[in-house]
Amino acid sequence: MEILIAGVVLFFAVHSISIVADPWRDRIAARLGVPLWQGIYSLLSLAGLALIVWGYGMARHGSMLLYTPPAWGGDATLLLMLPVFPLLFATYLPGRIKAMVQHPMLLATLLWAAGHLLAIGTLAGLLLFGPFLVWAVVDLLSMERRVERPLRTAPPGRFNDLIAVVAGLAVYAVFLLWLHPWLFGGSPLV
Repeated sequence: MEILIAGVVLFFAVHSISIVADPWRDRIAARLGVPLWQGIYSLLSLAGLALIVWGYGMARHGSMLLYTPPAWGGDATLLLMLPVFPLLFATYLPGRIKAMVQHPMLLATLLWAAGHLLAIGTLAGLLLFGPFLVWAVVDLLSMERRVERPLRTAPPGRFNDLIAVVAGLAVYAVFLLWLHPWLFGGSPLV
């Protein structure tokens, strides 16, 4: 459990800098240079993510049950996950989806975390998905007072939404049928 917690703390410490200290982040990035700042940010994020994956893999077996998920929780999770991958693709494929949602990656994170909290009632599940849910909500709210940093995206195109939806649903199907059981040892369809 300690590895999972360490990963969550490291990952969200890095990802929350712009939320709590945007001017400090800008000063450090200017002092170090943007490429070096981005490299450090990426390495710390990857280290946190690796600790989260490793820690959750160890903690989820035999983790204490905190609450009994509702009987419909698994079905709700499948439904909430349906737009997650299309939203992730829409983040990098500017079109009507991105314009309408504004922050598709944050919405995807929120849906992913909320859905999994409906299906998994263990301490390890709460320690993994709870912080992602809270962070996504806080980051969405913080966007009202700060300027979004530009992302490298594909050029705007009239087929970007179609590509995001088709590719996202294809990835969702692959993840649902093969990757989730292979990576996490359990089928969400059971």
